[in-house]
Amino acid sequence: MARIAAAVMVVAVMAAAVLAGGARAQLTEGFYMHSCPQAEKIIKEYVEQQTPRVPGIAATLIRTHFHDCFVRGCDASVLLNATGGNEAEKDATPNLTLRSFKFIDRIKAIVEKECPGVVSCADIIALAARDSVVAIGGPSWSVPTGRRDGTVSIKQEALDQIPAPTMNFTELLQSFQNKSLNLADLVWLSGAHTIGIAHCNSFTKRLYNFTGRGGPQDADPSLDKVYAAHLRQPNKCPTPTDNTTIVEMDPGSFKTFDISYYRGLLKRSGLFQSDAALITDAASKADILSVVNGPPDFFFKVFAGSMVKMGAIEVKTGTEGEIRKHCAVVNKH
Repeated sequence: MARIAAAVMVVAVMAAAVLAGGARAQLTEGFYMHSCPQAEKIIKEYVEQQTPRVPGIAATLIRTHFHDCFVRGCDASVLLNATGGNEAEKDATPNLTLRSFKFIDRIKAIVEKECPGVVSCADIIALAARDSVVAIGGPSWSVPTGRRDGTVSIKQEALDQIPAPTMNFTELLQSFQNKSLNLADLVWLSGAHTIGIAHCNSFTKRLYNFTGRGGPQDADPSLDKVYAAHLRQPNKCPTPTDNTTIVEMDPGSFKTFDISYYRGLLKRSGLFQSDAALITDAASKADILSVVNGPPDFFFKVFAGSMVKMGAIEVKTGTEGEIRKHCAVVNKH
């Protein structure tokens, strides 16, 4: 219980802590209070209205925010189109299944109509991700604003820096530490897998070809055998090359923001190798147990705290970057 109390105390001061030092000090609550006072209300109302009509949008917005922040910081570089034959972040395999681009474009168009050239695409991603999670009954968190948009987007950087579903614990932790996040952040942010879906080809190696021998007998031994057999069913992932079928990230609860994802990990039913990796480390497993055995609101609090930290990774503020008029292209100068 002392561990839980300490974690909750950390969350209470997290918003202030992430604003300390460097460019991050320029992120502030209500940044648009005078320049575009209706901005956050417009974004929230659109997200609340559309979330019930767009299944899975909360999961994909969280993923978009995460993938954006891990490459060049939270600067909306993930939204940029390729130019001049050079592929952009959105062309990298981890981003090919993001289904949020048009959704964010629609929000941007509404905000631009209200306040042309004022609100960044990076802030829209951060705010929409938070508002969508709240709209499905998940936690809320502080979103200080003032991020500016980047002007560079490189496919290879996304391939190199976005954590892969095949990573082991050491690789995962290093990728988070590279972004000034710690072990607890890794555990709490992975909790976003409580919502959403995944394509079969992102984990079928665990079902059919884990060591290279091939066949259903060559399954990942860390994956529960009953769950593996379930995933190999004809209506799930019947072949190792299926790249179109989707399955629930958190079976039976993928639309609900709750702790069932962590319960699944303890039963060896994490979908990705990176999920299963979280119980291979003693400290990580202890954090998972603190969620499963803790008070009902504990996960919401620690997840919120880590989202605040993630949303401040290497942000551009002040005169850095620009405020894009259209999120998919840099401004013409």
